[in-house]
Amino acid sequence: MRARTAVLCSVADQGVAALTNILVLVAAARLSTLADFARFSAVYLVFTVLLGVSGAYTGQPLVLKRGAGEETRGACRSAVAFTVLAAAVLGALLAAVCVLVPGDTARALLMLGLVLPVVLGQDAVRYAFSTLQQPYLALLSDLLRLGCVLGALSVQDYGASPARLIAVWGLSALPALLLSATLLHRATAGSPLRLRPMLRRGHLGQRFTVEFGVGNATGQLSVLGLGAVGNPLLVGALRGATTLFGPLNVLFTSATSFGPPILGRIGDERRRIRATAALAAALAGIAALWATVLALLPDTAGRQLLGDTWPVAADLLPATGSQYAAMAVGTCGLLALRMLDPRTTLAIQVVFSLTAVAFLAGGYVVGGVPGAAWGLFLGSLCKATATWIRVARLRRRTAANDEDVTADALPAAP
Repeated sequence: MRARTAVLCSVADQGVAALTNILVLVAAARLSTLADFARFSAVYLVFTVLLGVSGAYTGQPLVLKRGAGEETRGACRSAVAFTVLAAAVLGALLAAVCVLVPGDTARALLMLGLVLPVVLGQDAVRYAFSTLQQPYLALLSDLLRLGCVLGALSVQDYGASPARLIAVWGLSALPALLLSATLLHRATAGSPLRLRPMLRRGHLGQRFTVEFGVGNATGQLSVLGLGAVGNPLLVGALRGATTLFGPLNVLFTSATSFGPPILGRIGDERRRIRATAALAAALAGIAALWATVLALLPDTAGRQLLGDTWPVAADLLPATGSQYAAMAVGTCGLLALRMLDPRTTLAIQVVFSLTAVAFLAGGYVVGGVPGAAWGLFLGSLCKATATWIRVARLRRRTAANDEDVTADALPAAP
């Protein structure tokens, strides 16, 4: 495929995948009471963490593969098989534990464990198609999943339990998984299946998983923790607000997943960094514009989107919009660091993810749920600032080294 067509298909695929997640939450909000949606959101947040771990461990190392030879095809096949097997083991453990725990949340987690191989396996195939330079197949799979999940949720009655909604949502991905597995088998037939390398020490996915854990999962799990020890509606409120910014997650994910190979085509390093900075400014502007659009929505339209969750989510729009603008700048800063020196991103993720958790907890103590939302913004702002300071320092260091090399290469004066 031509580069432009591949980029369009990749972005469209990310858009469809994110749209599916958004509409699932919107449908759940409309089908549930406020308390049930909070339970559903908590379980869906657990899935989001597991999805991110899966993508970091198998997906991100996979998309760094080059070429379409036998080694790459074997890596794609192995990554998908590893994801399905690991999800089956983890899902079985989760279901076994939740069988012994009473309550609606535990039953919903049990259902999540049962459908985990289906939803994570379908997502892993998307990375494989992208690596094989066939993003249109990933787009086809996600379109099928979108149609199935909307059809399945549309026939559910109001007041459906969180466990039922999780089961319906998870099983609706099965047709897309079967289609994707068939297409992937045709593309990788005869290639070797190697699972052990992904368990060995030094596998690149281990580093990416740590970065995800401290960069994303820490904040999400802290929200769950505050909801458990404080106000349970905190999870539903923050989840409802961030659901409205789902289109921006599409752009952020596209930048992270497909930015390095696209920006890598720019030969000059200084121009690459400038292009990344321009991308950061554009994404931040889009975030501010989207927040303004949401703030101007009539109350009736908001309730059509999120049902009973809309009033509490609407109060958080200024804070969440500011947070996403800061996240845009920070995401592009991490993208620039990946191109300059990928070893530098882990320390930033650790320090400022913990800082964000501290701001989240402190904000909740001072100002309740709105204070927690503003705390998340401050954490994202600090992280974005530190990231670009690090980019500037690395850029100056690289420029100085280039000057030294050039000086050494010049002939000595007679």
